[in-house]
Amino acid sequence: MRDVYVVAAGMIPFGRHEDAGIKQLTGRALEALFKDSPVGKEALEAAWFSNSGWGIGSMDPEALPNVAQPCIRGQVALAPSGIDGIPIINVENACASGSTAFNNAYMGVGSGMFDVALAVGAEKMSVPKDADAETKKRSLGSMIAGTDVEVMTAAMGAIREAAEKKRKEAEARGEVKQKKQRENRSPFMDFYSALARAHMEQYGTTVEQIAAIAAKNHNQGALNPYAQYRFKMTVQEVLDDDEVSFPLTRAMCSPTGDGAAACILVSGDYLKKLGQVRPVKVRASVLGSSKMNTSGAQRAKELAQLAYEKAGVGPEDIDMAEVHDATAVGELLQYENLLLCPEGEGGRFAESGASALGGKCPVNPCGGLESKGHPIGATGLAMVAECFWQLRGDAGERQVEGARLAMIENGGGFLGQGEAAIVMNILEGPSS
Repeated sequence: MRDVYVVAAGMIPFGRHEDAGIKQLTGRALEALFKDSPVGKEALEAAWFSNSGWGIGSMDPEALPNVAQPCIRGQVALAPSGIDGIPIINVENACASGSTAFNNAYMGVGSGMFDVALAVGAEKMSVPKDADAETKKRSLGSMIAGTDVEVMTAAMGAIREAAEKKRKEAEARGEVKQKKQRENRSPFMDFYSALARAHMEQYGTTVEQIAAIAAKNHNQGALNPYAQYRFKMTVQEVLDDDEVSFPLTRAMCSPTGDGAAACILVSGDYLKKLGQVRPVKVRASVLGSSKMNTSGAQRAKELAQLAYEKAGVGPEDIDMAEVHDATAVGELLQYENLLLCPEGEGGRFAESGASALGGKCPVNPCGGLESKGHPIGATGLAMVAECFWQLRGDAGERQVEGARLAMIENGGGFLGQGEAAIVMNILEGPSS
């Protein structure tokens, strides 16, 4: 593989963009990308477009703004921005779609097929503020598409009953108090709550430790102009928020919203033509899938170890990480999967402040998905953008001091015992 570098990144603030569809969101991200890019549109040789939900959106444009576009999504989204004619590859890999697009662009450039490639992702997930409850429920429920739908549709009732049973048991012991419950939620919140309960039972992890992660992310997200939620929270405020699926509260879960992000990758040979551009090197990019007879944690560790080996570094060399935290417990599990701390120690790792700005290895300085937001097709590329800015020292108030190596973990969907798609990227900042 040839050396591959990221030379530009751009994104728009995540949140509710009621005036924009996928085409407009994509265009705005590209405008931000090319504003400071040393490479123009005319130099692009290929593009990978990431999106997860544009193919399953409501066919009724008045019910949901995410009007269905099942095929040729990238061609449709990029043409209004003047990007056409080149190979455009459409990527769908659930929540790992953006990172998969990045990985594929990396392979396209690294293999020698292209010298300049674009990876761009966009997602429209918000529903109108005045939408009825059924519309909102249908929108959230559609996320089950990131699983084996036949299996999970049949299993959802039992999964939710288990969460309710555990909550009532905890109430009887006086460990939690009754609080408002959110009826409409993504099925993934139930999967994550089951993972949280299992970790708590096996390792003694506390709900306060999970809340500490969410509070940390909200406090860091308050420093990020691209974040959907820009307010601080205390651990107690996180604990007191509405319950989504026991023991997870709303503040521990990522919101729905809209967004887009993009980056440009170039070969080492092409980089020489650009002069001083402060490039960020891709030290490793690994894409894998779940194994039906392997635990999710074990599979993630295998892929993380492979990324470390390809990059020639170890977890002790990582200065910061962006990880997939659709809920706070997702971040906790990734501390362990990325070998940032021993198995079972994720709660204590967070509680110690090791993952906060100024800590041993800051994780999700952008605020994570709980604060920054999680427009699925854009998420992985937003992680790349954050690390690109961090490694160049351009992250403002949320800057990780001395960041040189960054790890990115992005998981998509659930299959078997873990995430269906997993991407591990390791990026290295410029030497000066």
